[in-house]
Amino acid sequence: MKRRDAAALMLAAVAMPLRASEGAAALTPELRAALPQAELAGQATLSFWGFEVYRARLWVAPGFKSSDYAKHNFALELIYLRDFSGADIASRSIKEMRRQGPMAAGQEAGWETQMRTLFPDVKTNQRITGIHQVGRGAVFLYNGQPLGEIRDPTFAKLFFGIWLAPQTSEPRMRSSLLGAAAAEAP
Repeated sequence: MKRRDAAALMLAAVAMPLRASEGAAALTPELRAALPQAELAGQATLSFWGFEVYRARLWVAPGFKSSDYAKHNFALELIYLRDFSGADIASRSIKEMRRQGPMAAGQEAGWETQMRTLFPDVKTNQRITGIHQVGRGAVFLYNGQPLGEIRDPTFAKLFFGIWLAPQTSEPRMRSSLLGAAAAEAP
């Protein structure tokens, strides 16, 4: 898939909630080690013009509050349903992070460089999982293997805000991912 085609796919995508029978999920061993009490809060598939882009799953521990997602440890798993370059994923992530609020140019460039270094090219059915660590930042896994981390709580809040913040470009996906946690929010 050409770079501009990949970017176009991610620009005007639509999130579709998954039915319980679709993509039934179990906590993977690496997530069980990082978040032993985590449960699946919700899941959804991001689609564009009928083409599925990725399936997302949000894993949270008891007590998770969607209104304060950055104050909780959790994991967001993306199972890619198309091939993408790591550079495209990093670039698109920065564009979506801007929706949360302004970032200093140097900070934005630094984060994009870090993501380009961490994120590999992905093929269909490969997954990147981000684990939010309160007060520390984000740890990333590729098919269950460590990729590295970005130790910056502000980065982590904005990065996971792509899916979980009210300013997301995909409110239906946010709602599906947050599931019952959204209903419990004050």
